[in-house]
Amino acid sequence: MSETLSRGQQLEGFLKRVPIVQTLGMRCDIKGDDMTTVLPFQDKLIGNFTIKALHGGAIGTFLEMTAMAQLFLVSDVERPARTINITVDYLRQGKAEDLYGRARVIKLGRRMASVTAEAWQSERDKPVAALHGHFLLNRSGEQSG
Repeated sequence: MSETLSRGQQLEGFLKRVPIVQTLGMRCDIKGDDMTTVLPFQDKLIGNFTIKALHGGAIGTFLEMTAMAQLFLVSDVERPARTINITVDYLRQGKAEDLYGRARVIKLGRRMASVTAEAWQSERDKPVAALHGHFLLNRSGEQSG
């Protein structure tokens, strides 16, 4: 049955089964290989109530899932990649607003991929945070070890 689903539909199906994606309320807008992720604002995502700032962990997790989703969308792996390492640069305060994300696969190798991602709010040219990560690809027929 998965052969009849588009890559975007496969990705959306996977994301609906990931508990942290459901907890955050994250969603994807997919058009072909082009994807924008959205983290709708919720009070539970506030890390500092005094200044109404989004929690850094929510922002970092959102960016990691955005990177993994983009990698799945543009690759031929059957299962989402596993994180090897990520670096998140927090550039501005995340306000009590929706957060948007986009990722770009920099290098797609046989076993590993390098991905960057950015999150922004009202102005795309003023990112709230940026991620650079390396991911282990789960290709069919290969054993993890």
